Amino acid sequence: MVLELISSAKCFEGEQRVYQHSSRTLNCDMTFGVFVPAAALEDKTPCPVLFFLSGLTCTHENFIQKSGFQQYAAKHGLIVVNPDTSPRGVDLPGQDDAYDFGSGAGFYVDAKQEPWSKHYKMYSYVTEELVELVNANLPVAAGRRGIFGHSMGGHGALICALKNPGLYKSVSAFAPIANPSEGAWGKKALTGYIGDNTADWDQWDATRLVSQYESTPQELFIDQGLADNFLAAKQLLPENLLAAADTNEHIQTIYKQREGYDHGYFYISTFVGEHIAYHANLLKATKV
Repeated sequence: MVLELISSAKCFEGEQRVYQHSSRTLNCDMTFGVFVPAAALEDKTPCPVLFFLSGLTCTHENFIQKSGFQQYAAKHGLIVVNPDTSPRGVDLPGQDDAYDFGSGAGFYVDAKQEPWSKHYKMYSYVTEELVELVNANLPVAAGRRGIFGHSMGGHGALICALKNPGLYKSVSAFAPIANPSEGAWGKKALTGYIGDNTADWDQWDATRLVSQYESTPQELFIDQGLADNFLAAKQLLPENLLAAADTNEHIQTIYKQREGYDHGYFYISTFVGEHIAYHANLLKATKV
């Protein structure tokens, strides 16, 4: 589990770092960002860790450069880790043909279809290998782990939490693709990565996972801009997830609707502080 430090910059008395490593899960080199707050730098105090998953077309850089999250992570003493959105440099036919499939569009699933199945296992990368890397190389507090994301990454955060009860103590999502089996983006990705059998899609669809969830109670914080054109285009479908949650006593939801806000990073930067405070409250209250 060797990490190569690519860059480091002082930020709000902490450090914004970028690391690269050879991924055994994805069979390629991967890059991810890490914000390390001052407490973790100065005396190696173990800190809670929060993972952020980005949306379509993004790399690790978008969240680092556009969201302004670092000031809030510094305030609350959180380590924040943000991976890339797909394998890189694997040279598969068709991987760069469209913005919503292939490069920059891994959808946080484990692909079953060739040629994608050799590399496109972002779900296992995020929930297993990246967690192991962070635990082995950073001063993280054991068991105090949260996850959030945006759009495709919001979908990723939701399914990672719902499929692994207890792995994440907090979960939130900005404008998630909440029911990919019913939206154009999701149908394209699930068909290409998982196959034509729609029954196989259930384990990769947050709405269907919510319907089936029977484990320890889980709260989901869903955030949605009401001027989001993808909401109007029925790509996101948060209403379907909320309806499913209403019929499951094991799932609680917080749903914030933001009047006038769209799908982009101005929206995220406006409310990222609220999300980080939400996670910090739950992670710092966690008893291990």
